[in-house]
Amino acid sequence: MKHKTLRGTIRYTSTKPERLGQERGREYFSITDQADDVRLVHAHCEIDDAPNVIRDVVLAMDSNWYPLDCSVRITVGDQYEGTGLMIFTPEYAECQTINRRDGRLSQRLELTERVRWLGSHPICGDALCLRIYDLANGPGKQFFPNLMLTSPDHRGATGPMLFRLGFGLEFVGPERISVAAGSFDSLHFRYVDTAGQLPEEHPPYDVWCTNDGNYVFLKGGVGGYMQTYYELIELLRND
Repeated sequence: MKHKTLRGTIRYTSTKPERLGQERGREYFSITDQADDVRLVHAHCEIDDAPNVIRDVVLAMDSNWYPLDCSVRITVGDQYEGTGLMIFTPEYAECQTINRRDGRLSQRLELTERVRWLGSHPICGDALCLRIYDLANGPGKQFFPNLMLTSPDHRGATGPMLFRLGFGLEFVGPERISVAAGSFDSLHFRYVDTAGQLPEEHPPYDVWCTNDGNYVFLKGGVGGYMQTYYELIELLRND
């Protein structure tokens, strides 16, 4: 067997005082490193809060974790919302979508440089994105202007379509942490500099990932109006 796969489960809970610790969703994901140097991510995401969201994502990245292609299917409020296929080249990004509200939609965005990261909204992807930060510079902030999302909605519940943006990452430092899935050497990051990049500014968001080059999501917390917490509760490796 020339590929390696890891699988995990993330639990979504609330940190609002009236719902503290209440489960509000879950995510099942797998990450496969293929023999052709493609890293393939599968994620099935469920958000219970009304209107509930079910999202299925398949994202392929090259050896440097630039996006190659991505498919997203969304159900919102128990109704089909949309399905989209995105393709990325050095010269352009394309998206073909069928959406419940708008019908068939097509996008072709010309590029002057490759899209560095596609945020397709699984929580496991919020950790994988952290690889774009250059750790050689140590703790601090770096801004990344050439990014895209499949939805500007904080829950990823629209589209799916390509949305351009930039944001910053702050590297807080390495930490040893324990979550339900075990104890890990981790890297602690914070998403920053989102003002003006989204229709509604994203609240502060801290994320911890594994410090082993795989950037597996371990835990994360969002403040502001969202007040949510995410934690890895199971991790299986097939090496």
